[in-house]
Amino acid sequence: MKKLLRYLKAYKKESIIAPLFKMLEASFELFVPLVVANIVDVGIDSKDFGYIAKMGCLLILLGIIGLTCSLTAQYFSAKAAVGFGTALRSDLFAHINSLSYEEIDKTGTSTLITRMTNDINQIQSGVNLVLRLFLRSPFIVFGAMIMAFTIDVKAALIFVIAIPLLAIVVFGIMAASIPLYKKVQRQLDKVLLITRENLTGVRVIRSVCRQEQEKEAFEDTNSTLMSLQVFVGKISAFLNPVTYIIVNVALLALVWIGALQVESGILTQGAVIALVNYMSQILTELIKLANLIINITKSLASANRINEIFDLEPSVKDVTKNLSSEAPNTKDAVTIHDVSFAYGNSKEYSLENINFTVKKGETIGIIGGTGSGKSTLVNLLPRFYDVQKGEVLINGKNVKEFTLTDLRKKFGIVPQRAVLFQGTIKENIRFGKEDATDEEIWKALETAQALDFVQKKKEGLDAFVEQGGSNLSGGQKQRLTIARALVSNPEFLILDDSASALDFATDAALRKAIRQNTENCTVFLVSQRSTTIKDADKILVLDDGQLAGCGTHKELLSTCEVYREICLSQLSKEEVETA
Repeated sequence: MKKLLRYLKAYKKESIIAPLFKMLEASFELFVPLVVANIVDVGIDSKDFGYIAKMGCLLILLGIIGLTCSLTAQYFSAKAAVGFGTALRSDLFAHINSLSYEEIDKTGTSTLITRMTNDINQIQSGVNLVLRLFLRSPFIVFGAMIMAFTIDVKAALIFVIAIPLLAIVVFGIMAASIPLYKKVQRQLDKVLLITRENLTGVRVIRSVCRQEQEKEAFEDTNSTLMSLQVFVGKISAFLNPVTYIIVNVALLALVWIGALQVESGILTQGAVIALVNYMSQILTELIKLANLIINITKSLASANRINEIFDLEPSVKDVTKNLSSEAPNTKDAVTIHDVSFAYGNSKEYSLENINFTVKKGETIGIIGGTGSGKSTLVNLLPRFYDVQKGEVLINGKNVKEFTLTDLRKKFGIVPQRAVLFQGTIKENIRFGKEDATDEEIWKALETAQALDFVQKKKEGLDAFVEQGGSNLSGGQKQRLTIARALVSNPEFLILDDSASALDFATDAALRKAIRQNTENCTVFLVSQRSTTIKDADKILVLDDGQLAGCGTHKELLSTCEVYREICLSQLSKEEVETA
């Protein structure tokens, strides 16, 4: 939690004023039992109604002043807590965006979402409560004990015994519940994961009639969460009855000793009432303190989880400036030299000993079976992952010597899964280039074969796109994502199996348009269709992470058995031989 307290630095004034006003409110509250004691001993005993009225007005004044102090403290504590939460959320979001694919893959999207929302809200609530109650409750507890000593030492000894007992109970329960709250938060991650998977994969689940099985899986996970919450809730709930028992036993002892003292003439009736009021104040504040500690426990568990994300260092390290210049006369756009790559802590390489060179302006086809490493290979070019062995060169310069911004500006990337954002078509295309003109957008749409369906929409470029492009077909989404990559006129274009939803005619027209309209652009076509990549200047054939072949379509048919098998599985023998 200490690491996160720096977010309160911008709210030092609020963080000081809030507890001060709460202490001021508590100070006025401690005077109330003394005023009540005087009303009983002086006003009621002597039947002085004027004195009773005067003291009654003083009680009202103390109440008004206390309320004003409380509202002031509430305002400043809320301002500090909300500001703290806003700054923390912004920094966490920025840090998550700085992580490489490897850290995001390892942590999981559902976990990151939980920590961005639930955990930060929990900490924000904890900060608010701490600013208001952390000093106030102990102040009243010990203040009431001190005030009791000013009334009668013998009776006040009951406070000395009761308060340590209550402290043992409170801190003992806190120590037992902290680890359990961590388990609750971890289980909440699992519930969110299943929820997210079901919502994003709802069509698949319904198409294979898996609703009942998914309901059962969710119920099992949710039941585990409920069991954990109930268990830790029982431990926390144990707090109130135990504190009530201790305080009520203390009250009984106080009344009994007070009665004996009154009978002996040592204490007045008003003094006994004041002592009982102080004990009641202690009871109220200890209940508040107990709830505060439960919230602090939850907040500490959430803070530890957030710190786990902040402690993640991106495996892809950025540089502050480009370390060397690109080779101006090189004809090689991309050089992959003896590259080997493995995901995470895997002992097996996903790509091993890959070597090839790409000239500027060439179109490169990449083909291979599922899991052969096609997407992995193209993800190394914009440095979404770093290689374990070898080097990746762009224009004769190692990708590690570019700033990530400068490197990735060179690329237009269309991922396997078409991702669109809620907004208009124009806003989605401008993700590729913020200042793109309408003319540039229309040109990109034309190249991406999306011109016809956009023009048919009444709003044109201002047509609304639902979250994830749910109001568009698969082919329309793919064509818009291709247009988004093309609008920036990139030096390198990566199409990662991004035409899988297009028919053969549209696919062919797309490839022809890209070749004609992307001057000097080096294009990487990743596909499982041999027809998509057969006209490429060079074709890379991957097989289980190895480069099985490299050459033109005709060359590979005669030299690469893997490529020939892929072609024969998709085309007739006559089509392959006449290709």
